[in-house]
Amino acid sequence: MVDLLQAQNPEKVYTVSELNRWARAVLTESIGNLWLSGEISNLTIKNESGHVYFIIKDANSQVNAVFWRGKNQVAALNLQQGSQIEAFGRVDLFERNGSFQFSVSILRPVGLGDLFRRLEELRSRLREEGLFDVARKKPLPRLPRCIGLVTSIEGAAIRDFMQILDRRHPNIHIRIINSPVQGEGAGAWLAAAVQYFDQSRSCDVIVVTRGGGSIEDLWEFNSEILARAIAASSIPVISAVGHERDFTICDEVADFRAPTPSAAAELVVKGQAEMQDGLQNAARRLQAAMLNHLNGRKLRWQRAERCSFFQKPEDLTNRLAQRLDTAALRLEQMLSLFSERTRQRLDTLMQRMPSGLERVLQTRQSRLDRCSASLQALNPRQVLARGYSILLNKENHAVRNAAEVIPGERLRGILGTGEITLEVKENKVHE
Repeated sequence: MVDLLQAQNPEKVYTVSELNRWARAVLTESIGNLWLSGEISNLTIKNESGHVYFIIKDANSQVNAVFWRGKNQVAALNLQQGSQIEAFGRVDLFERNGSFQFSVSILRPVGLGDLFRRLEELRSRLREEGLFDVARKKPLPRLPRCIGLVTSIEGAAIRDFMQILDRRHPNIHIRIINSPVQGEGAGAWLAAAVQYFDQSRSCDVIVVTRGGGSIEDLWEFNSEILARAIAASSIPVISAVGHERDFTICDEVADFRAPTPSAAAELVVKGQAEMQDGLQNAARRLQAAMLNHLNGRKLRWQRAERCSFFQKPEDLTNRLAQRLDTAALRLEQMLSLFSERTRQRLDTLMQRMPSGLERVLQTRQSRLDRCSASLQALNPRQVLARGYSILLNKENHAVRNAAEVIPGERLRGILGTGEITLEVKENKVHE
């Protein structure tokens, strides 16, 4: 690489940062992405950032590796020191100290690559359907009357769960369904148990639990049938599978996730001492609230006792009686004034009425005369009186043209005064 730099400019002096930057560019561009297999060593997980640092090694060599924000995936795969893995990523160079490293983007255990690919596809499909949404998760009951426990009665999980439960609330009722918790078909057993509790409504909360184990042991808790049964349950479901580092699809779909069976027991019921403390606090708050209420009522009574009305009630009644007398006097005066003004208005109207009626009558008579003259002008008899006549045929239609009659036809003539009957001798049509 130094020869390459000097060949391009043999006189130029490069800084270490420039050299590392150039080397990083050459590595990333020339090699590209690839799969790398080996064994995990020196595994370090940063909880704050979620980055994972480790070494991938084989029998003869090793390479530093980093998985950016890979904490959850490493936990889900249950990877640890000595795990055989296949990593997909690119060759990189950490410029600050010039160290060669492998930047990982996909990580899978050797021999389980296809299973984990199907698992990620299932997780993505369920996430798109909304089965992981926080909004659909149901709250836990404050004090369940009955707990439905789905686990193997031969495992350590039930002992841990019952031990905590007996210490915190020994009298609570528990219904247990014995189910296989690993091996092929266990997911269907677990799903059927959840569906039974949901359909029978025989408990207030369901706990699905088992102890820790390898990724193969916990694989059935990633089954789709169990995930959909938990999502469809109308009863809240707590998932307590494995240890704190174990994480399955069952945990993501459940309404609550407990890192261990013991934590699930602590989550599902409060201890007797805790409940007694809560009741005592509630009693103290109730007593304080009642005392405040009584003090408020007492203060109001004391203020009312000092009120002048309770000391001399006759003063208030006298003032009210005086106000009533004053109002009655004002009412009487107002009624008298209203009556006088009404009488004056009536007298004025009586004086104005004859002249008003006369004017109205004259106006109406003038309009009547004008209408009569107009009707007379439109009367056909007035036209006939000037020497005109109207001839009607046998259908009583007015004859307007000589061509409308024939010789010998009889016509009726209407004159200004009276009517006559005519017979047509001859008709002449003038064009």
